[in-house]
Amino acid sequence: MTLRTRLLLALMATSAVTLAVAALALLPPLQDRLRDESRESVRSTVLAARSEIQAAVDRDGGNGAQSFEVLSKLADRTGARVALYPSVIDLSRPDPALFDSGSGPMPMSEVFRVLVNGGRTVVNSTDDGTRMAIPLPVTRPRFVLAVQRPDTESGLAASVVRSAFLKAALVGLAVAALLGVVLAATLSRRLGRLRRSALELASDVNAPPPTDRGADEVGDLARALASMQRALRRQEEARRAFVATASHELRTPITSMQGNLELLAEDLDAGRLDVDEAKDQIRALQQQLQRLAKLASELLDLSRLDAGIELRREPVELVELSRAVAAEFALRARERGVTIEVAQAPGPVWAGGDPGAVARILRILIDNALRFSPEGESIRVVPAYHGDRATLEVSDRGPGVPPEERELIFERFQRGSESGGDGGFGLGLAIGRELARRQGGELALAVDDGDGGARFVCELPIEMPRGATGGDDDAAHAASSDNAAAGRPAG
Repeated sequence: MTLRTRLLLALMATSAVTLAVAALALLPPLQDRLRDESRESVRSTVLAARSEIQAAVDRDGGNGAQSFEVLSKLADRTGARVALYPSVIDLSRPDPALFDSGSGPMPMSEVFRVLVNGGRTVVNSTDDGTRMAIPLPVTRPRFVLAVQRPDTESGLAASVVRSAFLKAALVGLAVAALLGVVLAATLSRRLGRLRRSALELASDVNAPPPTDRGADEVGDLARALASMQRALRRQEEARRAFVATASHELRTPITSMQGNLELLAEDLDAGRLDVDEAKDQIRALQQQLQRLAKLASELLDLSRLDAGIELRREPVELVELSRAVAAEFALRARERGVTIEVAQAPGPVWAGGDPGAVARILRILIDNALRFSPEGESIRVVPAYHGDRATLEVSDRGPGVPPEERELIFERFQRGSESGGDGGFGLGLAIGRELARRQGGELALAVDDGDGGARFVCELPIEMPRGATGGDDDAAHAASSDNAAAGRPAG
């Protein structure tokens, strides 16, 4: 069964059930109300005419023209059968009534009850209708007025209402069916377009995106598919960039290593090995191996992040961590003629995170700064507090980052235009930002303050170790005040 058929059947069933419930809730009470009002109308009319009838029967004894005229008018107004009986009824007569607007036997139980009870009006309502017996006069009845009216009029009125309701229900069902057909066809057509777009997207990520301007769930689905397609395109572009970058970065060191090894092999085979030249070749091999190891390490970090491996959470002292990581780069910094300075904080700077992940972020930032720092300049590492965050700031005096590339450099396999030939693989900053966010922090490029170069700031939540004294808090506030006085805004 198609979706269109199910929608149509569901709408028709809902409409039918709604109309059936409405009929059950409205028609029986309406019929009862009409019957009660009809009976009350007869009773009120008869009681209102009692004085006029009493006067007429007093004048002619119930057998005269005046009595007959008044009783006939009452029968016409109420549509009931009206009969007048004397207080002494001769049951031997076929028709003991002095006046009877109808024919056939008249129920006498109410008349006898009036005569027995001595002047009390008797009203009896049954499924067949209403019967009344009224004494004339009330105190000492000489006559009994009997009124019998079946509930045919209320039944006819209820029948008219039922017929009108049925016609309205049929019209409503027809309209519901028409609307159901239109709605089901519209939804099926829109969903069909989305289905075709999804199939095209499955075969070609660059297929035209699904379009639906509806402000409903189907429109939301179309926009979600379009957003998914854009994400898939970005992933496909990133995959292609990864393949191109990785193949280039792998081919270059492998080719260089292969060439150096072939030269060494030729020299060894010929027995004319030059020791100094061999040392240079080995150093070149070591550099290429380091390059491959760095690429493998970054790809491993990236795969761990994509796998969602949980990071530890514990207090990390950023000052000592900064000194330890800076020491790892001391030899490389000397070779490039650059110094790495770790700012002295007034006290410990505590952050909450994974020590290994925080150290990895700092290594990425220092490595990045070393590649771009001119000879003779320094790299500053500043651990500090800013408000309710602990920060690690790494700044250099290199060429800086153009404004249009300040977010681009944090994407995978994207390198800045100032990278030249030594710009890395375009993975480091992306890994660093992801690690910072996974620890509840952020890694960003601070706005240029006019000094040139680049200044990266890693923010992390503050977390004091257990048993820490107020001195740590005082040191935190002092560090924050010291940084504010030095003119270092938070990143």
